[in-house]
Amino acid sequence: MENQRNNLLVSSFLVYVLLLLTTAANAQLRQDFYHNICPNVESLVRSAVTNKFHQTFVTAPATLRLFFHDCFVRGCDGSVILQNGGKAEKDHPDNLSLAGDGFDTVIKAKAAVDSDPQCRNKVSCADILALATRDVIALAGGPSYSVELGRRDGRISTIASVQHKLPSPNFSLDQLNTMFSSHGLTQSDMIALSGAHTIGFSHCSRFSNRIYNFSPRNRIDPTLNLSYALQLRQMCPINVDPRIAINMDPTTPQTFDNVYFQNLEQGKGLFTSDETLFTDGRSKATVNLFASNNSAFNQAFITAITKLGRVGVKTGNQGEIHRDCTAIN
Repeated sequence: MENQRNNLLVSSFLVYVLLLLTTAANAQLRQDFYHNICPNVESLVRSAVTNKFHQTFVTAPATLRLFFHDCFVRGCDGSVILQNGGKAEKDHPDNLSLAGDGFDTVIKAKAAVDSDPQCRNKVSCADILALATRDVIALAGGPSYSVELGRRDGRISTIASVQHKLPSPNFSLDQLNTMFSSHGLTQSDMIALSGAHTIGFSHCSRFSNRIYNFSPRNRIDPTLNLSYALQLRQMCPINVDPRIAINMDPTTPQTFDNVYFQNLEQGKGLFTSDETLFTDGRSKATVNLFASNNSAFNQAFITAITKLGRVGVKTGNQGEIHRDCTAIN
């Protein structure tokens, strides 16, 4: 009994220390971090991102997804952009589908920032990615919001870091909640962030089991709208080119809006992890709210992505400011 009590006290103490460290790191992020360091950082990033966005819409979902993958693996430290001879985070199978336009957006924005002598090598790639993410969301019709800044860049990027760190398209609500809660994100945050699929895209292999071989009794997932499933079969034949990409929002794929949630109500969630948000009674009410109220979705999304941007951040003397976003100094 005494040993159990001691173990409980040690565990409680460790949790307390972890919370203090997390709170301390978050406290060092602030919206005006670069006010006296690089006062034009936001306009410099926004201009570069806008130019890239006008070249190709893929810039928006690619950059947003890059930010999410970065934050969930080693924290929001830009490590997903690092190259490590085929052994970096970006080389893990779960990251191979990250679109090059997301990486290119950060590289171009970094060059724009460093073109200002006052800013050169003073703004982290992690912060540039966070700003670029806000900007692509707004350019796609979504909400704009203030970004907390002050992140430092990480020095480590390995394939092993990615293992079991990113949600699977087959996840249940419990699995989604467990993964997101480990980063301090609530179920509502998770549902709001899932709404980013309103401008995302996927390769056929990520959902082919739902339209061809769901179970011995049902070739097509019964939670999937049948006409939508047949459309997906046309776009994704069995021997489809693996490079073919399918919009996750079949209705307004180039607009950041709440139509993603309206699609879920109609059985048009592309992934199992999408549709489960509607079919599971514990999350259905939130889906219905976001589907009927775009403002409610936008506010929840701003709250969620701000919290996401605090995950595992490095501040102060931690990490470094990468001169080249693809390499440590």
